[in-house]
Amino acid sequence: MNFPKVEQQRTQTRNRRILGIGVVITLLYLAVGLRVVYFQVIADDMLAEKAASQYLQAMECRGKRGAIVDAGHRELAISTRVVEVGVHPNGIRTRKDSLEPDKRVLARRMAEILNLNETLIYQKICQDKSFVWIDRKVTPERAEALRELGMAGFEYFPSYLRVYPSKTLAAQLIGFVGTDGNGLNGLEQYYDLELQGPPRQWTCVKDRKGRIFDRQETCAAPAFNGKNLVLTIDSTLQYIAETALARSVEDNNAKSGIAVVMDPKTGALKAMAHYPSFNPNAFSRFPEEIWRNRAVTDTFEPGSVLKVFLMAAALEAGVCDSETVINCEAGAYKIGPNVVNDTHEYDLLTVHDVLKFSSNIGAVKIAEMMGPAMMYDALLNFGFGERTGVNCSGEVRGLIRHYQAWKPIDQATVAFGQGLTVTPVQLIAAVSAIANHGVLMTPYVVQAITDEQGNVVKRFHSEKKRTVISPETADALMAMMNAVTESDGTGGLAVPAGYTVCGKTGTAQKLNASGTYRNCEYNGVFVGFSPARNPELAVLVVIDEPQKHYYGGIVAAPVFREIVHESFNYLNIPPTRFNAPLKVSRGPGEAGA
Repeated sequence: MNFPKVEQQRTQTRNRRILGIGVVITLLYLAVGLRVVYFQVIADDMLAEKAASQYLQAMECRGKRGAIVDAGHRELAISTRVVEVGVHPNGIRTRKDSLEPDKRVLARRMAEILNLNETLIYQKICQDKSFVWIDRKVTPERAEALRELGMAGFEYFPSYLRVYPSKTLAAQLIGFVGTDGNGLNGLEQYYDLELQGPPRQWTCVKDRKGRIFDRQETCAAPAFNGKNLVLTIDSTLQYIAETALARSVEDNNAKSGIAVVMDPKTGALKAMAHYPSFNPNAFSRFPEEIWRNRAVTDTFEPGSVLKVFLMAAALEAGVCDSETVINCEAGAYKIGPNVVNDTHEYDLLTVHDVLKFSSNIGAVKIAEMMGPAMMYDALLNFGFGERTGVNCSGEVRGLIRHYQAWKPIDQATVAFGQGLTVTPVQLIAAVSAIANHGVLMTPYVVQAITDEQGNVVKRFHSEKKRTVISPETADALMAMMNAVTESDGTGGLAVPAGYTVCGKTGTAQKLNASGTYRNCEYNGVFVGFSPARNPELAVLVVIDEPQKHYYGGIVAAPVFREIVHESFNYLNIPPTRFNAPLKVSRGPGEAGA
């Protein structure tokens, strides 16, 4: 055996292995070096950001939310300064000696200071979480008392609490905000961006347990606080409307009610009342179905109130005049297999008296004289089937089927206000057009947006939408509507002492669960304006499902009377009762139809 040769081969193999290992190690060192160069030279910014994210946290904070005030600058929604208090349960220590306190004793002392449930606080400070909110609505005085306990692990964030000083007043219109300060309903939601104002950023420094121990504001917007809303609503008129409405709803065991007050010359809404209402300071304690502003979000069949617009179209087109005689068929008129009835057996009535005594058959006969196309176009012209453009959230269009889909009975029912739906704000805007000599205005509820110093940033003006009838037709119609409120008309209970009223009653059936009008509930409606010759206010009242009485002239007209009487006293509008009405046409009738 050749031992030197074998030994030489082994040495060569060992050397190759050592060389290979050396090459591998060298390559590894080279890779590590290149990686170090990459992180230290090329990717240093990325690493710095990643490291900062471990101990820095960006937080967004908004300033004081703008106020909502009425036309007289009385506050309806304001923001007051509070402190949001949170805690890192695992980081609670005494600042003096860094010892963990008796959490049961701590919870008791916190409950006394914050006026909260002791057990609930104890459960929160014992949770195995990095952070827990204790209370986000703490007054500065109570927050300071909490700080004096000398405990580490607590966080105090300056914030604002939304407060509604008038509580339930105009609650559905104003709406409310959530815990995070965002508008959730009503004007608070519709104008959320304007009310909130621009945000500002905070950079918070955290320790390894996630506890915040330093905070630094990094940017602040020049106009940090939100803008204010100035409404057309008058708080006193709103209170008058809500009080009168609530009384009628309760007296008649009704389901609910709506009352809307408008300046017919400008379209400015002076009151939007709902009953039942809710307190936006504690909105979660009330059913969601009463949160919405039903004056713009809900529709209903207007009933005989629609006869006003039927008459307006007929007079404007020259189809008839106020003295044209209509055969009302002794109270029963057959249309195909269907029969239209009146509450009284009227024979011959003038067009004037058809409106005064609210004859369904008379309205159907006038509709037949007009034809479906003319009637449909007239209703659209008055704004039905389209949004009014009122500057608040949730407005719907209502529903009017195209006349080409009508059957003869459909045209008949539309003539006396069934088979179509309208919103309360549509209806009062349309009636206000008659009071405004035929000019339809766009209703509005916000008149201005102002900054923190009260300077006007944006102003909303009255806006003419279109002319719907001539002034002459409007005058003739006003005379007819004034006759409705005479003692023998259907709206006699709507007239306040010393004033004249133009109006119309409505008693509309509601579809039942089966989709029919058999054994159904009713809406009692009255809409009108006063004084008759120079209208100052237009008022709509809707009483939903009254139980004692259901005629609009009985349940809704007295609400109109009270609202107008109290409002005119407040506005110092003198009595305007004339010795003679605008135009008188005598005939049989009964208040309440």
